Amino acid sequence: MKPRQEMKGVNKPRSRKKNSQSQNKTAAIIFVLMFVLCSIFIVARTGSQVPGAGKTMMVFLSPFQNIFSWFGGGVSEFTGSVEEIQNLQTENLNLREEVEKLRAENLNASEALSENQRLRALLGYKQSATQFDLVAASIIGRESATWSSVVLINRGTLDGVADNMAVVTELGLVGHVVEAGLNTSKVQLILDPRSSVGTLIQRPESRVAGIVEGDINNPNAPKMVNIPKDADVQVDDMVVTSGFGGVYPKGIIVGKIKEMHNDEGGLLKHGIITTTVNFEKLEDVAVIINSREAPPEPLPPVIQSAGSELDAEEVAKQLEYSKLIQQENRDRVKQQQISQIEQARQSGGGTAN
Repeated sequence: MKPRQEMKGVNKPRSRKKNSQSQNKTAAIIFVLMFVLCSIFIVARTGSQVPGAGKTMMVFLSPFQNIFSWFGGGVSEFTGSVEEIQNLQTENLNLREEVEKLRAENLNASEALSENQRLRALLGYKQSATQFDLVAASIIGRESATWSSVVLINRGTLDGVADNMAVVTELGLVGHVVEAGLNTSKVQLILDPRSSVGTLIQRPESRVAGIVEGDINNPNAPKMVNIPKDADVQVDDMVVTSGFGGVYPKGIIVGKIKEMHNDEGGLLKHGIITTTVNFEKLEDVAVIINSREAPPEPLPPVIQSAGSELDAEEVAKQLEYSKLIQQENRDRVKQQQISQIEQARQSGGGTAN
């Protein structure tokens, strides 16, 4: 046991000696590195000429200078890349903001163009319907409880609007004013089940009268009721206002007969109507604040013979000419209504087939 203890006693000084040598080497390396770094710093800062033996040190330090120069270049390049990335991010953000701005301007321009087209069509109708005094209005709201039945417009009594005035577009009948305020008014649409419009079948061979009212089971398609079972009413017949009742002027297009059905009693029938006005896209309307009959065409003067007695043949010619004028007037009105239907089809605003 003793020899082992002696061996252990001998190993301890050797271990301490090795540790001391390792620490000395580490200190020497650190000193050399600090000396090298300081020398490089001094030479770089002063830029002075190194005489004699200093050149040897420069040769010795040149590899370290190359290393630090490469490291410094790498740092500069990395810093430049970071700045470039930041600049690209800033530029990308600016471009996004500009794109959003241009998109908003494009939407505003499209909305303005759409509004201009609607107002142009309404103005054209105002100029052609000389028997009406119209006030243009825009829909600004809908009643939540009667979304498809009552709308709010931005015209009121200060604009000449009053209760029971008819409301139209260039495509046909919309409804009538039920409550006029100072600056706004409520309009009941013809789709409302409470609505009632006196109408006629436009076809000259028919001229059957009926009432158009909203259908609670089919909110988008009103129906023409109280039609006798044997009445001459056919699919695709145009329906216009009759002027009965004093609310709606005569001759305004309501829509077209889409289907015919017999009532349960067997004595009457009713027709489902496709309206010329698309109520789902309704934005601008016109209120008829005054209505008058279109002036009739003047009849040609009656020419008398020299003896103050009418020549029978001449009178017959004049009567025939009067009939032709009346027929031309009817054709002109019919052509205007056909033109309204065509406008509805082309603009996509109507639902007529």
